Amino acid sequence: MAAWHGTLSRVCAAAGLVGGVVLFRWRAADVVPAGRARSGLAGVIRGSVRQWIRACSAISSGCAGVGVREFRFGQGLVRALLAEQHPDLAGLELRDVAGGWDNQLWRLGTELAVRLPRTERAPALLRTEQKWLPGLAGRLPLPTPTPVRTGRPSGLFAHIWTIARWVQGEPADCAPVTRADAAETLAGFLQALHQQAPPDAPANPARGIALAGLHEEFEGCLEVIADGPGTDAARQTWERAMAAPAWHGAPVWLHGDLHPANVVVQDGMLAGVIDFGEMCAGDPATDLSAAWILLPAGTASRFFDTYEHADEATIARARGWAVLRALHLISIGRRGRLGLAGGKPTWEPAGRAALERALAAN
Repeated sequence: MAAWHGTLSRVCAAAGLVGGVVLFRWRAADVVPAGRARSGLAGVIRGSVRQWIRACSAISSGCAGVGVREFRFGQGLVRALLAEQHPDLAGLELRDVAGGWDNQLWRLGTELAVRLPRTERAPALLRTEQKWLPGLAGRLPLPTPTPVRTGRPSGLFAHIWTIARWVQGEPADCAPVTRADAAETLAGFLQALHQQAPPDAPANPARGIALAGLHEEFEGCLEVIADGPGTDAARQTWERAMAAPAWHGAPVWLHGDLHPANVVVQDGMLAGVIDFGEMCAGDPATDLSAAWILLPAGTASRFFDTYEHADEATIARARGWAVLRALHLISIGRRGRLGLAGGKPTWEPAGRAALERALAAN
């Protein structure tokens, strides 16, 4: 077993990785050390990189999944990619940035960021951002990580990647929104975003849809608070949300993934929205859940007064989404607290606070 893990470490090192497991298909030439491809386990890797790596990792699926085992690319890979494809930027300072889920992030100079995909689904998320966010960003009243350059697959790296605008601030799972007037800021952002989407806008199987399609997922997620006092209230809120009339308007643009790690804060105020890879068209209630997920207690009504376009049914669905998203945060955060793969320890207190706010409206 020790030799097996040693081979994994050498393979990851050859790919410019630090401390973990690759979760998507690498070309064998990118990960197998020279001279090792036809001997022992390395030969197996060359024949089936994806299957071999998946054998030693687990990929998350909702609250029940065991999470992504993190790894990090080295700066040397990023510098080589910049020199190869964007040499005019290669001399800028490059700094590691903590966090990230599907993509690893570096700050490039003072105004830019580099994002490299590190999960199977990440390249598709980057393509969504590259295609749609530049056209939407101009009408949004908060800074966004708008792509300004794209990276193509090459012999150095087998997937697309992105150079985007840097958005200044601290993630809200580390520095929560505390100012009440952030309710107007968030409402104004979503008013600007929630415009009718074109027919070819992306759909998302888990965002902007009817909550009935997520009921099984909710039941699984509810287990993370099974011994707590909020279980019955969470179920009641969810059931009211499912019973509310469905969205019958035209699908509108959604961010699709508004939670504390996907917004940034300065001095207690919402200062930017990041990670648009899940953006799609659908029911705005998905995004409106941010009234409880992101804002301080007691400000949801202020948010909806400013947003103006949410009727009682939409607000009920949004609260259902808030409960589900809060349970996701708690689950992932608890894994982090326990030191398990794929965990984010800062997400548990953020999720519990969000759940408390969503249920307080009862």
